[in-house]
Amino acid sequence: MVGSSLTDDEKDTANTRLKAGFVLLVAASMGLMALQVDPTPLQLAAVFAVGIVVGVGLLWFVLRNLAEYRSSLR
Repeated sequence: MVGSSLTDDEKDTANTRLKAGFVLLVAASMGLMALQVDPTPLQLAAVFAVGIVVGVGLLWFVLRNLAEYRSSLR
């Protein structure tokens, strides 16, 4: 059987980048939605910051449920 071509360090780096990308995608999405109501720069920054918090919360929720799902398969 063919194994993964990535080392453990490369896998960790890739996972970290995916997690950061997910959080930034949520934050950017919230920022773009806020642009529809013509916010001030301070309001836009606040929405982006809240988006980061929401993104981290969503990431935690997804990873927690994924871990439960994986453990139920074993």
